[in-house]
This record gives sequence, C-alpha cells and structure tokens, in this order.
Amino acid sequence: MTGQRDSVFSKVPEVTLFFWIIKIAATTLGETGGDTVSMTLNWGYLVGSALFVTLLAACVAAQISARKFRAPLYWATIVAATLFGTTTADFFDRSLGIGYTGGSLAIFACLMTTLGLWQWTLGTVAVETVSNPKTEAFYWAAITFSQTLGTALGDWTSNVANLGFGGGAMLFVGLLAVLALLYYATNVSRVFLFWAAFILTRPLGATFGDLLDKPLRYGGYDISRPLISLYLAAFIALCLVVLPQRAGRHPGGVQRLPG
Repeated sequence: MTGQRDSVFSKVPEVTLFFWIIKIAATTLGETGGDTVSMTLNWGYLVGSALFVTLLAACVAAQISARKFRAPLYWATIVAATLFGTTTADFFDRSLGIGYTGGSLAIFACLMTTLGLWQWTLGTVAVETVSNPKTEAFYWAAITFSQTLGTALGDWTSNVANLGFGGGAMLFVGLLAVLALLYYATNVSRVFLFWAAFILTRPLGATFGDLLDKPLRYGGYDISRPLISLYLAAFIALCLVVLPQRAGRHPGGVQRLPG
C-alpha cells in the first residue's frame, strides 16, 4: 500500500538519544565479541574476519531486501559490521604488520573514498535518504569502514598515544561532547556531525570494551569477554523492546506506508 505524503520513510532509524545509546552498546559488543572469537577462542583475526564478513553479508542482504525499517534487523547488521570491523582492524594492524598508525590511515582512506563516491554519485550522504538499494549499498559500506576505523583509532590512542584504555575512552567522550555542543549551539552541517559522531562512538566502544576485558597487567579489569558480550547483547535486546525505534524520514517523494 502506498500513498502520497510529504516525506518518505528511510530504511534506517531516526537519529535520537536512544539511537546513540544503542549504538555505543553495539560498538562495545563488537569489540568484546570480536575479541572473544579471535583471542579467547584463539581462532585468530583472519578466521574471525571470514566468519563475521559472512554474517555481515547475510545481514546486509536481508536489510536491503526488507521493504521497510525493522529495528532488530538493522541493529543486528550494525553489530555484525562492528564484529567484522574489530577482527579486520586487528588483522590490518597486527597480522599485516603495518601498525596502528598505518592501519588507521589505510582504513580512513577507504572510508573517505566511500563517502566521496556516495556524495558524487547521489549528491548527498545524509542518512535520511537511505531508502533504496543503491543508497543502502553505500550506507553499509561506509558503516563497515567507520566501524573498522573506530577499532583502529581506539587501539592507536591506547597504544601509540599511550593514553591507555581509560584515557582513550575519556578522550572520545570529550570529542563527542564537543560535537554535541556544535549540534545545539551552531549551524554546522548536521550530515557532518552525524558521521563524525558515528565514527567517534566506535573507538569509544572499543576502548571501553578493552578496559573491561583486557588483563590487569595491561590496564584492563580482566572481566570475561563472553560474559560481557552476553550482558551487552541482552542490554541491546532490552533497549529494542522498551525504547521507541522508528524509521527516519526525509522531505519529498512517495512514502512507503507500513503494512
């Protein structure tokens, strides 16, 4: 059933405070879950990446095939992208031997290229326009690179900048506070602020996850990775039940009505 309206539903959720709460929990789960597979189970970064890219591909295919926004499917895809980002960033940084700086720069270049191609092809990278397969393909590519970059940045601040896990987390909290101030007090591009916040919430989750599960001798609290992952998954599921989730909208076009 379709009808003419002033707006069109997108395939992604409206960006609210609830969105960011779930996003940070999902990124933390991606860190602890990815480390569970690659380190705790000792499957390694390459096998972990192969496992999670398969999961991610299945989730993205289901997301693109869906006729409308479905919160559980959307967040499952976000978690899959974060899990893949964790093991892939670690593979770049450690297994390939290019280091945290080299890995961060390489992934940053991939993300900027994706956003540039998206802007050049469709004229905007605003997430409110994610309502058709072509836009969704760009969106999920950008999401995956941003999640991977976030892991690399988190490791860089903790290990290269020597801030440690707690210091790295505080740095990203501070940067996100600056973005919030810019949002409420200025007319800085909302599209820019969204992507900046989306990227920065990932290393926040990565450093917080590392703070929880890394051994005491490395500055962590040495809490069980599988246990943390289970709690985070339960928290996200609870949020999807009790926190309102609805599709975002953008001006113009034909609205796909629920049903």
